[in-house]
Amino acid sequence: MRAAEITPVSTKDAPAAAGHYVQALRHGGLVYVSGQLPVAPDGSHHPQADFETQARQAIANLLAVTRAAGASAETLLKVTVYLVDVANWPRFNAIYAQMLGDLRPARSVVPVPELHYGYLVEIDAIAACHA
Repeated sequence: MRAAEITPVSTKDAPAAAGHYVQALRHGGLVYVSGQLPVAPDGSHHPQADFETQARQAIANLLAVTRAAGASAETLLKVTVYLVDVANWPRFNAIYAQMLGDLRPARSVVPVPELHYGYLVEIDAIAACHA
């Protein structure tokens, strides 16, 4: 496989990668979006924000990176959600349904003991790029 077949994706509409990774990679008509925490696009952190605010920001970041890669919410194939405290699952599900409407990509929700910076949710995804 040639490196030119793999294209990094970056947008200022979501927080910049804070480690040794990229916001997303495009390859073979797919985009692989790195885990998106509820960090503001300017990189500022607000882990004290309530769960609903965090969930909305993480989803917004995911969708911003997806759009920058030439995909969209409509082309999401698989979403993985990492939640601190499984008790947050019903609230996350309601916000996710509100933000995605009738769209229902495949999804996994994984309870975790903690996330970076003390956040309560992180989301990654795979989407098909628009032709």
